[in-house]
Amino acid sequence: MKHRFGLISLILFALSFGAISSRGADVFVYGFEDLPLMTGLSQVVGNSILFDTPQGRIVQATAVGTVSQSSVLQFYTETLPQLGWTIVDGTEFQREGETLKVEFTAEGQKLEVRFLVEPTAN
Repeated sequence: MKHRFGLISLILFALSFGAISSRGADVFVYGFEDLPLMTGLSQVVGNSILFDTPQGRIVQATAVGTVSQSSVLQFYTETLPQLGWTIVDGTEFQREGETLKVEFTAEGQKLEVRFLVEPTAN
């Protein structure tokens, strides 16, 4: 019975990964074990912060691309709930005591997207 449960979990994981991949994300944001990098975005190398605190981890990463803010928001509001994140608002998500914020800065034709995970304030 235990073996069957493991197999079912593996199949469910593969299906959820397939759903994410079918939306175009085959790469994960560095520093995040399960935050897919949307197609059209490229991570800014050397601009990531990984820090563990007694309250939880702090992770920050930046990506840029010639994509629209609305397409980025649509991608993450469709994808992140499949990974256990709850939508707080269009740019903030929560899961297991952590808050993920997605912030935007326009630089000419390019959009800079900043991902920040920090412990959820009580």
